[in-house]
Amino acid sequence: MSFTEQLRKENDDLFAAIFKHPFVRGIAGGKLDREQLIHYVKQDYEYLNAFMRIYGIAISKCSRREDIAMFQEQIGFILHSEVHPHQNFCTAAGVRYEELQGDPLAPSAHHYIRHMLTVAHEGSLGEIAAALLPCPWTYVEIGQRLMAELPPQEAHPFREWIEFYGKLSGGSTERLCELADRLAAEATAGERARMAEHFRHSCQLEYMFWDMAWRVETWPVESNTLVKG
Repeated sequence: MSFTEQLRKENDDLFAAIFKHPFVRGIAGGKLDREQLIHYVKQDYEYLNAFMRIYGIAISKCSRREDIAMFQEQIGFILHSEVHPHQNFCTAAGVRYEELQGDPLAPSAHHYIRHMLTVAHEGSLGEIAAALLPCPWTYVEIGQRLMAELPPQEAHPFREWIEFYGKLSGGSTERLCELADRLAAEATAGERARMAEHFRHSCQLEYMFWDMAWRVETWPVESNTLVKG
């Protein structure tokens, strides 16, 4: 069993909780409130902006050109391809994508981004890969499970979202797993333990991100001074 296979096994409880979350089940059933969809897109737009910045920090720690190329390609994927599932939610909510950009981060999104930025600035390349991995991994598995559970019909409001993630293969999940496995094999026991800790923390925060969107989470006391993502 590879290092990342072991991580997946050890965190199956969190993957299972994500699959059962009411927002994910709402995608499956095609039933989510307009406000929930809008909140998700607002927060995920800012989250993915941060994700690309973290890829940039990862590039600065790469010693192999093929690793630099992989991160560069993933930045392009977010910029040019991952807008499509956002557009699907916007269409269902009856809003323009451009209207949902530049909002302040909600608490859970803020926590998640700061977690990854801290790992990126303070950790090794292996630690960065481990912290980034749960995002693409959980989304691909969600898409694949929903397609297997009930292939979405043409009229399903979230058919494009489900098919986008369900049909991804050979992308960031596999390549980040390969990178994390290679670096874990070269790492000390202490670094591997930190990689495992970052992976689980990110899995926890993936669940919290879905919950944030479901509850339309905001700060307990709103402020006009909150920093945007």
